[in-house]
Amino acid sequence: MSRPPLRHAEPPWPRAADVAAREAAGWEPHPLHSFVLKVHSRCDLACDYCYMYRSHDQSWRKQPRAMAPAVVDRTAERIAEHLSAHGLREAGVVLHGGEPLLAGDAALARTARVLRAAVGDGVRLHLSLQTNGVRLTRERLDLCGESGITVGVSTDGGRAAHDLHRRGADGRGSHARVEAALELLASAPYRPLFAGLLCTIDLRNDPVRTYEALLAHRPPAVDFLLPLGNWHTPPPGLAPGGRRTPYADWLWAVFERWYGAPVRETGVRLLDDVMALLLGDAPRTESLGLGPARYAVVETDGSLAQDDSLRTAYEGAARTGLDVWRHSFDRLLRHPGIAARQWGADGLCAECRACPLHRVCGGGHYVTRYHRATGFANPSVYCADLASLIRRVRDRLARDVAELTVGTEGTAA
Repeated sequence: MSRPPLRHAEPPWPRAADVAAREAAGWEPHPLHSFVLKVHSRCDLACDYCYMYRSHDQSWRKQPRAMAPAVVDRTAERIAEHLSAHGLREAGVVLHGGEPLLAGDAALARTARVLRAAVGDGVRLHLSLQTNGVRLTRERLDLCGESGITVGVSTDGGRAAHDLHRRGADGRGSHARVEAALELLASAPYRPLFAGLLCTIDLRNDPVRTYEALLAHRPPAVDFLLPLGNWHTPPPGLAPGGRRTPYADWLWAVFERWYGAPVRETGVRLLDDVMALLLGDAPRTESLGLGPARYAVVETDGSLAQDDSLRTAYEGAARTGLDVWRHSFDRLLRHPGIAARQWGADGLCAECRACPLHRVCGGGHYVTRYHRATGFANPSVYCADLASLIRRVRDRLARDVAELTVGTEGTAA
């Protein structure tokens, strides 16, 4: 059952005048390099934690089921326009949903052709598809191979963990079908298409067992996702502002198993990013650190949206009032909600800016900062968990570097 709509009286981010003032002072937005196309707005699963269908924003009900060819064409033109205007020679497009495979094979193949033709040979376009795996067949993987589309699959681990949430409308679990799809995707002919796995954390699932169940598919990367909660709607098992850090504990168990392996078995993006940021490098994703948000979402009707995980905050939170028919992506960059996520530390609340860890955590995922009274001007509801995890990883790296230094000095002596 979906949550009742929660409305916010006014946009809880800076106003257009604030953006204009920053531009006048010399700020320039960073161009987009990633585009999420909602090619189908419905799904063939009924996962009980889904941010699209089970949260405060129910605007998906008003969206066309599939992105029409005319919307695809116009979106491709807008992407090409944006990349050309900023001299970008590389970009990514994610075919998303809902469940993108519901759009149909012909529509997906056409979308890939249109996008590549629009940007031209001078742009390296990375096309990917994020699926629940239920409809992933040999024929569809052949299509992805022909179209140059890599494939990411959402799964929560072993059968019990996966079927705890990822069920069909009839209540049946989807694990068996997804396992078959992953066995196919990981096989030799299709392995080059394997982008990685997405797993939403459930504290009831054993972390090491979950990680090893995912590892069994030999994924090139794993993303562990923190449930999209906030101060108004807390994540499962978390008491906002409390001292317990259950999500840090869960991820630390994964870290010890992953980092302590004798060989690197896969990438774990969240943990890789924490280590990269602690060592002064740039993260691979925008969920941590102070890098500017550089992606946009295009709905099936062509409307331009902010990160659609904002649906978990309140009804209309992701809406911008812009669309591909009338507005360029440059115009979207100046929307206050988008611009605020490009301001680095200046976009954080005072409490976060005062914390020495903010350069690593980046204030946490934007949507997890939401509070009905103060909008997004708050630390993340995961603040304590992020701080605990970062400190543990920092301390482990420091010990290893110290041991390595001692060992090197001893050898030199």
